[in-house]
Amino acid sequence: MNTTLRTICIVAISFLAYHILFRYFGETKSALDTITRFGLLSYCITYALIGVPVFIGTYFIKTKAGIFSELGLSGNAGKALLLALLFSLPMFIGGFFFFDFNAKQEIQQLIASTFVAGFVEELYFRGFLFGVLYRHSRLGFIPAIILGAVIFASGHLYQSQDAGELVGIFMITFSGACLFAWLYSEWNYNLWVPVFLHSLMNLSWSLFEMDHSALGNVPANVLRGCTIALAIVFTILYKRHTHQKLTINRNTIFIKKENDALAEYTTAGLQD
Repeated sequence: MNTTLRTICIVAISFLAYHILFRYFGETKSALDTITRFGLLSYCITYALIGVPVFIGTYFIKTKAGIFSELGLSGNAGKALLLALLFSLPMFIGGFFFFDFNAKQEIQQLIASTFVAGFVEELYFRGFLFGVLYRHSRLGFIPAIILGAVIFASGHLYQSQDAGELVGIFMITFSGACLFAWLYSEWNYNLWVPVFLHSLMNLSWSLFEMDHSALGNVPANVLRGCTIALAIVFTILYKRHTHQKLTINRNTIFIKKENDALAEYTTAGLQD
């Protein structure tokens, strides 16, 4: 079995198992609540348990890098946090000046919906579902991201019952998935970059009363657009300044050439 087909099979089986276990998220957390008596801890443990198939699948990819390195967790977290703080500034500054502060925040819920959600979504969707496919096969960026982005976007459709809003939520979250995957790739597979940016964007959305769903109103989306634009422009300029080629280019957008696929495979797990 060639490398691409083997990788696709491992990722598909592992993520399907994760998806099946995710259906029992509520029941698992409720059971753990009776043991831990601490909702946030139960929330984290539940995500870890249902993610076991992802870790097993990553192990069976069998690279020289360890599981955590393979998933992008060995990158420079400090550098990633600084980048995410810079990129998210428009949303926090704009939120402060143009929106009311949401004082009705329960701390555990805030942490769960921002930092925990940002971490696990990036770990399972970008680090594994996209990252492993892209780095260990000849699949280019678009075919590697498309399935994960669709699943990720579909997972946010519970936020509305209105058809128009549902389309908007899907498009925005789908675009977000593509952005986070692109940032993950361009920052040398340092997953902490999209983790922190995702978490901080969620945090600004929660701290300031921008909207009740991911869709947002016009001012909120202008601020979100500024954050996205800043992240993209800064990344491109930084790579030009440091004389680095863009990872996602015409040779890697659809199907990678043999030498490009080999380069991805042999450098897997290397972070800056």
